[in-house]
Amino acid sequence: MLKTCHIQSEPGAGTARPRARQGKKRHGDEPSPPLAPGPVPTRGPKKLIMIRFLVFLLLLIILARSPIHGAENTTRHPAPSLTHSDSAEKAPDAAGFIQRWLILEPIGCNGLTDSAVQAAVKAEYFPNQFTVVPRDGDSVTVGGTNLIWHAVDTKEYNVNLYHFAHSLGKPSSFVLFWAVTVVNCSEEIPGVRLAIGSNAASVWWVNGQEVIGIYGDRQTVIDDGVSRRLTLKKGQNIVRCAVINGGGATDFCARFLDPNEKPLKGFTVSVGEVAK
Repeated sequence: MLKTCHIQSEPGAGTARPRARQGKKRHGDEPSPPLAPGPVPTRGPKKLIMIRFLVFLLLLIILARSPIHGAENTTRHPAPSLTHSDSAEKAPDAAGFIQRWLILEPIGCNGLTDSAVQAAVKAEYFPNQFTVVPRDGDSVTVGGTNLIWHAVDTKEYNVNLYHFAHSLGKPSSFVLFWAVTVVNCSEEIPGVRLAIGSNAASVWWVNGQEVIGIYGDRQTVIDDGVSRRLTLKKGQNIVRCAVINGGGATDFCARFLDPNEKPLKGFTVSVGEVAK
């Protein structure tokens, strides 16, 4: 805050001047000329220049500290809801949600309508994108940019992609996220459904088959989209998704429902060998 400058008036300025003593007016006397007004107090030119400079400097500081509208923050911060996967396998949580995923750093993308999303996920960004099961730390090149796969566990029922991107200094708006996990079953399980939610649009595959898609600018709602009945085979089952975000928060959640529409349990998820 600028301090108020008090300018001390020059002697006599701002005070009434004493009247000249007047005698009896005589014939032929000329009236006395009016007294010239005293000097008006002014700020010194150097002080004015200094004040203007300080105001300009203050404005520059404020602009420098204010984020530009629409600009992404490239500073890395810890992801409060995510941790790095550090074990071979992980069971789903008490409500059946899958909490371990391999997530690729975001790819620039736009459009949330059915046709725009389908066109975006069907475009080839990297080789074998519908079949590859990457390892933690693997990289792909998309549009000349090197992107890395990260093995993460979420502490919540949902995977917060904003936290994921923000922790890496990556954008989270107008982007596409790829995520993969492996569901390990000790026996074949028929009649299950994949139940998902996402912010915003998403498309999902199980063992290479597209099973569900939800579109538009939406919030994550548990079991917002539910697939037809599927059979999880004995051994490994590959679950893959593509989530497209327009702007703001972004996340997803997924679980399987058993033939009685209850959360499926009795399986584990894994992401292969994780980097230390």
